[in-house]
Amino acid sequence: MRQLGKRRSSLSANLKIGDHHGCCRTPEEEEVFFPFAQDSVVKQWSSMHNVSERNQEKSKAPPRRSRCFLNINVGGKSFQIAYKMAARYPITRIGKLAISTDPMKKLKLCDDYSVQRNEYFFDRDPLIFHYIFHFYRSGVLWIMDELCPTNFVEEIEYWGIHLKYSQRCCRILFEEKQDELKEYLKIQRELEAELEPMEQEENFEGKCLGEFRKAVWNLIEKPYSSIPAKIIAVMSSFFVLISIVGMTLSTVEEMQHKTGKAFMEQLETICAIFFTSEYLMRLISTATFPKFLRAAFNAIDLVAILPFYIQILFEHLDEGDALYHEERHKMESVGKLGKVLKLIKLMRIFRILKLARHSTGLRAFGFTMRQCYQQVCCLLLFIALGVFTFSALMHSVEHDVPGTNFTSIPDAWWWAAVSLSTVGYGDTVPDTVLGRMVAFGCISFGIILNGMPISILYNKFSDYYAKLKAHENETSLTLKFTKNIRFKERALKKLAECCSGDAHIHS
Repeated sequence: MRQLGKRRSSLSANLKIGDHHGCCRTPEEEEVFFPFAQDSVVKQWSSMHNVSERNQEKSKAPPRRSRCFLNINVGGKSFQIAYKMAARYPITRIGKLAISTDPMKKLKLCDDYSVQRNEYFFDRDPLIFHYIFHFYRSGVLWIMDELCPTNFVEEIEYWGIHLKYSQRCCRILFEEKQDELKEYLKIQRELEAELEPMEQEENFEGKCLGEFRKAVWNLIEKPYSSIPAKIIAVMSSFFVLISIVGMTLSTVEEMQHKTGKAFMEQLETICAIFFTSEYLMRLISTATFPKFLRAAFNAIDLVAILPFYIQILFEHLDEGDALYHEERHKMESVGKLGKVLKLIKLMRIFRILKLARHSTGLRAFGFTMRQCYQQVCCLLLFIALGVFTFSALMHSVEHDVPGTNFTSIPDAWWWAAVSLSTVGYGDTVPDTVLGRMVAFGCISFGIILNGMPISILYNKFSDYYAKLKAHENETSLTLKFTKNIRFKERALKKLAECCSGDAHIHS
């Protein structure tokens, strides 16, 4: 009868009948061999063992294989790794511990050492060490999807194991996850920097009129701090809209007569006075003047009020030229000043950017554009390539047609830009069959091009808007809670004062 060999201690039944070399080992080989899934090797550990248990352990003869194994305790869980297995990787922490003969160097490599148990203690994550433990057994570093990339990299760097020991497929997925996490953290930091001016408290202590300036600053910069602050924020948005409407109506022909023009000038004066007073209140109440000048919103406020005063300055210069110059020179100067005044009046359109101070949507849109500038630049590059390519093709097939509008490539740029945007005014159309084929290709390319960035931009915009809105709601709830607490404190204080007053009267 055939004698069966000893079965291998493993999770998988990989015993081959008749194969006695792979399953039967000498005592020396059995001491070195170590199965990965053996329960007696990975065991729970507790530092609260009583002395009697320790004495019982001492009285028992130690197993024969313990002389060839390195006893390691990681976060309360005990592991045993063969010295020969650990010595294969001498640059790792466990490898250095296995090959080192100096006790002082060994103590530097671990956090603590138990002489009674001959066990090295490490205050690290025991869950991740299971993968390190498997690495010494198999030579392959396994990476699971549920692991935190930052924590895992920190742990393997501590144990001195490089990521190159992992499988290529796992390493690629892990690096992609790392890049996604880094990008997410980068956006979070920039979003926190965007919200920082709203969260930070200005330091007015020890400054001239500190309490008064702080009250004015909260009134202008923090619309959720009080009801008057909300009213001022609403008035600011209202005056911005009135100013834009007034600038628009001033270009209507019916408003060019004397009465309408005077009314628009009075409206512009009122808006300019409000914007100026608002800017001066911010300037006076700020705690750090250089930081105030570097702020983007404050620069927008300054640009919003400068056109009004520059216009007044140029009108006075115009009157001076009329007094001291001849008629011809006066007309030339008036014409030049008129062009300058038109440009200055056009700067008033930047007042609409003041709405971004109180509009979460505009701030989220600006933040999205800053985060997606690479995608936007790439889109503009594709549009430019399409315009140049299809305008050159259209000119080459249409320039010989009598009465064509495609007389040159620059003349075809407008047609290509309109066709790529799928607007199609129809003011310029091709006449030949080849020209229509080129136009169909241009329109098809425009449809594909317009559909590419929409999902990316919209998803990011909705994400940033939700985060900014959540922060805004959280801030308002915090202020309301603080007000309620202060109201209770004031009520209790007032009640205590009344009670003490009554007691004093009765006494």
